[in-house]
Amino acid sequence: MYVDGMNFRRIGRMLGVAHRTVINWVNAYAASLPDEPPVPGEAQEVHELDELYTFVGSKKTKSTSSHR
Repeated sequence: MYVDGMNFRRIGRMLGVAHRTVINWVNAYAASLPDEPPVPGEAQEVHELDELYTFVGSKKTKSTSSHR
């Protein structure tokens, strides 16, 4: 919940515990994480995608704007 952006007090209210308990849980979990991120075992390929969709050629519908 904290990672998704919910604050400590709200998490505490939802779980029925004090917000200080939630803070202690988050701090304990953060302390248990390694100092450095894991390194992948083999080389990774990089693929970049674009969310742009372009019409090539002509559209199926006519333009609604008027040409003067």
